[in-house]
Amino acid sequence: MIDIDETGVFLGLDVGKSNHHGHGLTPAGKKVFDKALPNGEPQLRAVFDKLKAKFGTVLVVVDQPASIGALPLTVARDAGCKVAYLPGLAMRRIADLYPGEAKTDARDAAVIADAARTMPHTLRSLELADEITAELTMLVGFDQDLAGEANRTSNRIRGLLTQFHPSLERVLGPRLDHPAITWLLERYGSPAALRKAGRRKLVEVIRPKAPRMTQRLVDDVFDALDEQTVIVPGTNTLDVIVPSLAKSLAAVHEQRRALEAQIEALLEAHPNGQ
Repeated sequence: MIDIDETGVFLGLDVGKSNHHGHGLTPAGKKVFDKALPNGEPQLRAVFDKLKAKFGTVLVVVDQPASIGALPLTVARDAGCKVAYLPGLAMRRIADLYPGEAKTDARDAAVIADAARTMPHTLRSLELADEITAELTMLVGFDQDLAGEANRTSNRIRGLLTQFHPSLERVLGPRLDHPAITWLLERYGSPAALRKAGRRKLVEVIRPKAPRMTQRLVDDVFDALDEQTVIVPGTNTLDVIVPSLAKSLAAVHEQRRALEAQIEALLEAHPNGQ
């Protein structure tokens, strides 16, 4: 349960996209603040600092700790205030106990403040674990977006190779997750470009990225090139399209690798991950 013994003012915030509404109560229930607040750091900080200077410890309580509630909570912490949140279900149940049926920002802020003052057991602490969980949620969601983008780009490359040179697709398509393959296709996007570069050049290009598979991959590429003697109309467009797609795919893969490291670090820091 949140410790409210030293709290000088309970500031309930009904958060919104552009504006919040703040309602401040002393431990005795006296209203000391009741105003709309722009969703900006300077305005929020000014209110927190003023209340702290006059009343001492300020407990800032919101009903949405993530998304639109993230900035006021962060500013409150930085200003030296205590923070907590009132879960939505508890908020709705408590609101039913107060007179008036109209749902307004001012009323909701007042309910949050009074609940914090009189029913601290309904509040939830915002500890480090909650911050880590919020960060993990955002990063994992972003990683899922990137995974979808990588899948779409990979399918586009495979579709083009299948259309113009199926044998080459069977060699390169299943390996598009490997940085050596995107590196290769960024430089030589068509069958003609690969053949013109020659075996020695391909070995030079691939070896730094995949030393163990270099020779086998180059042999597989040239075996595939030899299987098809005809040139499908439109094949030359691969020199423009495939390198661009391969570059985009490589960038997404790099982003995902960086995200993976961040996610692993957060998981190690999470109390439940110990």
